[in-house]
Amino acid sequence: MNETDILNFLYAILPSIVVGLVAFYFFHTYSKNEENRRRFLMLRENRKTSLPIRLQAYERLALFLERISPGKILFRVKANSEDPHLYASLLIGTIEQEFEHNLAQQIYVSNECWDYVKTSKNATISLIRKASSRENISSPDQLREVILKSLMDKQAPTDAGLSYIKKEVRSLI
Repeated sequence: MNETDILNFLYAILPSIVVGLVAFYFFHTYSKNEENRRRFLMLRENRKTSLPIRLQAYERLALFLERISPGKILFRVKANSEDPHLYASLLIGTIEQEFEHNLAQQIYVSNECWDYVKTSKNATISLIRKASSRENISSPDQLREVILKSLMDKQAPTDAGLSYIKKEVRSLI
């Protein structure tokens, strides 16, 4: 084979190589776009099914915070003895029980939101403990009165958690 034959061979094969490379490029781009489209559709479908579950978790946490709000729990949970320390323990036990009942909701909410919920719960328990540790408290009614009076000066600890939940839900919708 001489040089002319080699050049003729290259001239004959070069267009097929160029066509092959262009075809490979278009096929590769098409495959990538199809994969991205499938991924997008799957993500959209997952969001469509997960959004109601997440919203339900936020609803449950809002209900939890409303139920443990000092103003509401004091009227919902009645004292079963005249000892204010037993009543405080009953209130704290009720809050802990409510919290344990909603523990799984942390899977569906952000870490910041869950931290707000835990902080609200702990601050409410702390408020009850602080009020029950006063020496002049001799009955559950006095304990209720002290807790409610302390809420007149400042907002309930659960209000911050509720505000954060509302803000996060607005960002989802």
